[in-house]
Amino acid sequence: MSESGESQPIASAAAQVPGAGGAAGMDQDQRRLHELGYAQELRRRWSGFSNFAVSFTIISILSGCLTLYGYGMATGGPVAMIWGWLIVGVLVIVVGLGMAEVCSSFPTAGGLYYWAAKLSPQHGPAWSWFTGWFNLVGQVAVTAGIDFGCALFLNAWLEIVFGFAATPAHTMLLLAGILFAHGLMNAYGARLVRLLCNVSVWWHILGVLVIVAVLAFVPKHHQSAGFVFGHLANFTGWGILPYVFFLGLLNAQYTFTGYDASAHMSEETRGAALAGPRGIVRSIVVSLIAGWILLLGVTFAIQHYHSELISPTGVPPAQIFIDAVGVKLAVFLLIVANVAQFYCGMASVTANSRMLYAFSRDGAVPFSRFWHHINPRSRIPTHAVWFGAVGAFVLSVPYLVSSVAYFAVTSIATIGLYVAYVSPVFLRLLRGRSFVPGPWHLGRWSRPIGVIATVWGVIIFFLFMLPEVSPVTVTSFNYTPVVFAVVLGGATLWWFASARRWFKGPRVQGSAEELAHIERELELLA
Repeated sequence: MSESGESQPIASAAAQVPGAGGAAGMDQDQRRLHELGYAQELRRRWSGFSNFAVSFTIISILSGCLTLYGYGMATGGPVAMIWGWLIVGVLVIVVGLGMAEVCSSFPTAGGLYYWAAKLSPQHGPAWSWFTGWFNLVGQVAVTAGIDFGCALFLNAWLEIVFGFAATPAHTMLLLAGILFAHGLMNAYGARLVRLLCNVSVWWHILGVLVIVAVLAFVPKHHQSAGFVFGHLANFTGWGILPYVFFLGLLNAQYTFTGYDASAHMSEETRGAALAGPRGIVRSIVVSLIAGWILLLGVTFAIQHYHSELISPTGVPPAQIFIDAVGVKLAVFLLIVANVAQFYCGMASVTANSRMLYAFSRDGAVPFSRFWHHINPRSRIPTHAVWFGAVGAFVLSVPYLVSSVAYFAVTSIATIGLYVAYVSPVFLRLLRGRSFVPGPWHLGRWSRPIGVIATVWGVIIFFLFMLPEVSPVTVTSFNYTPVVFAVVLGGATLWWFASARRWFKGPRVQGSAEELAHIERELELLA
């Protein structure tokens, strides 16, 4: 990969300000945004570190690794979790590298759907339309999965400390409260969100170290290396072990989502053509290392596999903590994890609100003008914030009748996001040498990386649509295909019935003078 500034008019100036900020950097970012057709409606307050932090926070190893740990125990066990993490992590780095190269060329909040439009000159509107809808569904689902996991852990903590039973109704009540808090923070506390994203990086890293240290030194008994690296568990009802192993990859694949946030925050990031790509790649690499350490720590600390899998708290890691280090320390470790999960959900609402803001700016969703609304004082898309929060709650409602609904939500998030991630990478592959890279690019590695990323994206799409438990019943049904059939079926019908005649891809907001006028109006309103 390379970070040269010779291949694009903006690159030389951008390379002089690699995310450091300052007037020159701000002017260059704004000029590039104008070249892409948009006014600077959002404020550029985010540093390169903050851009990395928001993606790292949404990946959140203390959220994904732990909230789906029980799923991993049932679908492949330690073998699928420990080795699957490394396999998936390497493949995700490949996907992230492909995304980062395109992000450097088109640093705009629209991210994936905008890239798809620009990379397919002949069929750009169609690619943009469907990439955007996959991204939108995935964004809402990942917020649902994150905050639902946060509610599960909070319910487990409340049951241990106060006897507040871990029931579906109680979990949904807690989920509503968490989503409401995240909506308020994002709509009215932009500075607080940015600060907490920065704090979250250190909370996650130190939190992993604390949890692993406690689980390493306090328990009197640990599992053997043979168990951790070689035990295969199967509680799915399926008798085909390779199938079960591949199902178990959802633990890692779901965790490695949300790093497109670095792209969606690019209109608020200084030196975005470099800071955005760096944020994508660094968030994945740091999460890969820290997440594997966390999984090893928790798996070595397992005391009673079966009873911890069916823990009355509803959260197997909580029972592992209790059995390994006692109730008091377990309560402390749950707090560490739960705070990280809260940060994660907060950042996810931030990212999906920017994606909806950009998608509606281009008229691609019903009531686009309403969702594109910007609060003139805070310069935050407040309506889009509440769309993400409410949509995440609605997507989680089936949990009241389905015991595997949470796993379906994580599948929806994973499939939706990875189809959106891989689509522009695939289109960039088709462009070949006609693609004009930004200051951060892959050089001769672009083609093999694009091929591997595309193949993995296709595998993901089909893998996580499959039934997760046997026999398949009303309560165990993986409703992921149903959600995609309804939402994307609707988007397809809308496209052929109407949108293909008027949706021409990302809209240009106006001439240079008109863009400057929009920016002056916003400054006056503020």
